[in-house]
Amino acid sequence: MSKQLKTEIIAVGTELLLGQIANTNAQWLSEQLSLYGINVYSHAVVGDNLMRVEEIFSQAHQRSDVIIVTGGLGPTEDDMTREAFQRISELDMEEHTPSMKKIEKFYEKQGTEMTPNNRRQARVFQGAQVLQNNAGMAPGMIVSHQNKSWIFLPGVPREMKQMTKDHVIPYLKKLTGEEMIIKSMVLRFIGIGESRLEHELSDIIQAQTNPTIAPLAQNNGVIIRLTAKERSKEKANLLLQRIKEQILSRVGTYFYGIDEESIESKVFSLLKAQKKRIAAAESLTGGMFTEKLISIEGASQVCLGGIVCYDTNVKKNLLGVSSETIKSKGTVSEECAVEMAQNICKKLDAHIGISFTGVAGPEPVEGHDAGTVYIAICTEDGDQRVEKMSFQGGRNTIRKRATLKGFELIFEFLK
Repeated sequence: MSKQLKTEIIAVGTELLLGQIANTNAQWLSEQLSLYGINVYSHAVVGDNLMRVEEIFSQAHQRSDVIIVTGGLGPTEDDMTREAFQRISELDMEEHTPSMKKIEKFYEKQGTEMTPNNRRQARVFQGAQVLQNNAGMAPGMIVSHQNKSWIFLPGVPREMKQMTKDHVIPYLKKLTGEEMIIKSMVLRFIGIGESRLEHELSDIIQAQTNPTIAPLAQNNGVIIRLTAKERSKEKANLLLQRIKEQILSRVGTYFYGIDEESIESKVFSLLKAQKKRIAAAESLTGGMFTEKLISIEGASQVCLGGIVCYDTNVKKNLLGVSSETIKSKGTVSEECAVEMAQNICKKLDAHIGISFTGVAGPEPVEGHDAGTVYIAICTEDGDQRVEKMSFQGGRNTIRKRATLKGFELIFEFLK
């Protein structure tokens, strides 16, 4: 029977609070622990202030079984992780001789004088399991105090990761008693909002136990994260596959990929499978659609190129949109979008042409508010479709949403 451990991660460092660096340590640690069925209940970040570090340590000691602390083990006065823990535990510290010798040897090899404050890095709590740092100098520690496990790791990501793999994971696996596997799968959808997706799956979501089901809205569509917990990868994968099939039987029309698969890579795959090549005429998107498509390796097989026709004269003189259309309907219109898509298809000898025109903002254009967008798709066979959208947000948000909508329309078209 495995023991369920309530685990939390605390990152110490004012630079994290100031946004000077991102707290990638907590993200990485959570990912690694989840692979072994160890639940992380919370993340915390605290600055280099002794009273605040002591306060958050006291709170963690009350609520968690395992507390993993990263950072604050260096040689300077603002490295106060040890001091804060000593204040809540009243444990004595001592100099760890093997670590001190390693630090001295480092400075000897560098040919530089070691300053006295570097001795701080070799200080450990009496009775602690000292974790050798195979990627740096400051050792880590595992301290058992009042039936709680405290794990102290360096804040440097390379050192923290190596120490976790070498020492922390084996320790926690023994602590839990039985290895559990947590396996996740991300299902990606486009063309459906988060609220609608949740409505369609409400009974499945309400009945969730294992796997768990979490819908989330993202900039490139909506995802559902499935998370299964089992004693083997095979059993976890079986649970994920069953719930995936149940979900797709309801909303499979909007499904386009799994895990890290992007909508542009899906469109690339469909174009390649159907032996079709596309070209784009882009006004407000300014080449965003083409850039995302050609970011896929092998894109030359499906993407001929495009024209960024931002100026009206470029639409007329280079792309060939008729003066009559621009005069009578304007550049922000269904008619202009269709001509743009038709003409790019002909000029680049493509199977499919797609066009984007509209108002990115902030000011209205031709009587149209910011966010008004027309996207047209035309084929060499004369098939055509055009959609008008109204997007909210700032200038670049509108451009990004228009680009994403273009991929959605092409995806639907190719299906």
